[in-house]
Amino acid sequence: MNKQDISDIRRHFKVDSELLKINEIYNVYIRKETSEIFYEESRPFAFLELEQQELFLANFKKVLTGKLDIKLFEVKFQQPEESATGHTQQLLYEGLYTEETEDWTEQMQQIALKMVQDVQYDNDIVVTFIRGQYYKTTKRQADETEVDKNDEVYTTPFILSSLNQTELPKQSLVFDYVDLEFKSNLLINPVIKLASPIGGFLFPCFTDNAADVNRVLYTASKPNKPDLAFIENVLNGDHIVTAEEDKAVFEEIVKLVIGESVDSKTLAGVYEEVNHLLVVEDEKEDETEEIPMLDVKEVERVLKASGIEDVDTEQVERAFKTVIDDTTYEMKASNIVPNYEAKSIKINTKVANISVSPQDLKYIKQVNYNGKQCLLIEVEEDTVIDGFTLVSEENILS
Repeated sequence: MNKQDISDIRRHFKVDSELLKINEIYNVYIRKETSEIFYEESRPFAFLELEQQELFLANFKKVLTGKLDIKLFEVKFQQPEESATGHTQQLLYEGLYTEETEDWTEQMQQIALKMVQDVQYDNDIVVTFIRGQYYKTTKRQADETEVDKNDEVYTTPFILSSLNQTELPKQSLVFDYVDLEFKSNLLINPVIKLASPIGGFLFPCFTDNAADVNRVLYTASKPNKPDLAFIENVLNGDHIVTAEEDKAVFEEIVKLVIGESVDSKTLAGVYEEVNHLLVVEDEKEDETEEIPMLDVKEVERVLKASGIEDVDTEQVERAFKTVIDDTTYEMKASNIVPNYEAKSIKINTKVANISVSPQDLKYIKQVNYNGKQCLLIEVEEDTVIDGFTLVSEENILS
């Protein structure tokens, strides 16, 4: 899935949406002491009170909120052994297409129990599953939400799951208008924290209006902090790489090839070449969106195009082998420069930490002044600090 696919389905999680219909909802309450199901409830989503529907819909939007490879991860299912039972992909697929509510809840219950197997949560948890239909029309404007009879519509059945913790409400002092007195507000019913899910997933993934039942979109509770045990043991998914890890691998490979010391102009050129891959992909007119990847050959090309001399394939392959022991490894270009215009490059010094965009890196230089290392930033206008315009010191380096 790409960010547009995710954005499209997320914005249709609202009451009375014509393009997204939730048929059933299944809630499982699990006590932290026993890791067993304390209560379960399955019912048509339309039978919920309006306020409950709105709370759940906001929760489902949260599950699909975040950047790819940072908080949202497309996970490929592991291939199950022939004798294996209870594989999550099979449970989700059967639950997606069964017409019997009892069968669907039984399959989702097995997945819910996987979530608490060998895991101890700090509080009771609630696992919610919904299944429904997502209708995606073609050649429509972004703000259109209704289906026209002349529209071509792609229909995707889906299952979405949300994992939420509970908490006991805090004791408080209230004023009773009837008895005209102050009282302690004693509440014992746990509150389900729907506003902050600690995990979840969407099945299946879909790209170019086609469902991919071999992948699931997983949601981490924190950026760049996926629960690897959840991915492996609950989703039965393959290993994933975060954007943070991808960027770190790229940096280490480049260091091994060109060395750790580099001038700002060369470094800016490297980021510009990587960003060029993304720009070219965005300008393509075909509808298929391919993710630009950096392999051995592409890293070599990027370095040479940045003006770095004496770079050859053997050097780059040796760096790949040293860093990740895999010369076939590929990195997403979008993970290297996630937002070229944003202040995503960190410059750390003892005096101050500065953030700049990759495209502005060329305006920064390290120079020697009076025997001291200094950071020189080229600016095109007056520098203002707390409302004061800084006085220019002419020819300070001459």
